[in-house]
Amino acid sequence: MSTVNLAALLLLGLLLVMPQQSMQASLIDPIAEIERSNCKIAHLRLGLVFTSDNNERALQDSGLYSPDSDDSSVDIAGRRFHSGTLNGSSIVYVKTGSHSVNMATTLQILLVRFSIHGVIYFGNAGSLDKKTMVPGDVSVPQAVAFTGVWNWKKFGSEKGKLVFGDFNYPENGENLLGTVQYEKINMFSPSEAPKEVFWLPITKSWYNAATEALKDMKLRKCYSDECLPGKPKVVFGSKSSTSDFYVRNKAYGDFLNDNFDAKTADTASASVALTSLSNEKLFVVFQGVSNVAGETSSDSGVSYLASYNAFLAATKFINSIPTPRLACE
Repeated sequence: MSTVNLAALLLLGLLLVMPQQSMQASLIDPIAEIERSNCKIAHLRLGLVFTSDNNERALQDSGLYSPDSDDSSVDIAGRRFHSGTLNGSSIVYVKTGSHSVNMATTLQILLVRFSIHGVIYFGNAGSLDKKTMVPGDVSVPQAVAFTGVWNWKKFGSEKGKLVFGDFNYPENGENLLGTVQYEKINMFSPSEAPKEVFWLPITKSWYNAATEALKDMKLRKCYSDECLPGKPKVVFGSKSSTSDFYVRNKAYGDFLNDNFDAKTADTASASVALTSLSNEKLFVVFQGVSNVAGETSSDSGVSYLASYNAFLAATKFINSIPTPRLACE
């Protein structure tokens, strides 16, 4: 069973086992009450999602986020959703936790429970091609894919894109692990029949808006006493790989780059894409590069810079787009 289908089952389970009283309580929160109470301030918000404490720290350290009130957060299924403004733009943000199942489950709750115009994801990723991206850079991919959905063939099968014997050392040859075929995933939406897909395209209008808003953006080069060796940049138009294992192995990183033209790898972006597309929501992805596959892992300062630069890119994009108002009843 794929992680995406597992996420759907988990979400259904949460709704089924939630006690009736607590369910009713969770459906009454200050965010929804504010939006219903006054037609003049009723509006759609942008959903900002990320996975880690480091990401949330970047948001808080920026000084750009202001909560709507002292009581502007609500807990649902163990996740805390925060309502406020990011440099003047109305958002709901949530830390989802790592890996695709947590991202998909949390994002689905966000889209069901709140009036969300579109989804912005920022987080860390590894570079699979250091000629294209190095730590500190920000990637704005044009498409993402789940590359961790495998059909692991039996030994001796001639099918499969990933042939483990090709990676034997010091010489290639037979390997009992055999071969792996990369699988497409099922995508569901309310307006069309389910279909199998591999690449998930970022919303074109938002991708184009990001390229315009960030074309001359200056990213942060130093954190505390640590500085990047070069000037960090924003890279547009690449492809990205998502799986539930973080790719640090150079041979596998090269394989993804050579066979799928993937320039970055993370554990969340494709979940953001699939869940947003299934709900017919606009979305965009900002990845802060924190390491290069096969090279020494970046220290905490560089990893934080990657998060902070991705956050700055996400914020500039958010502030560049209009947010539609809700129709008053």
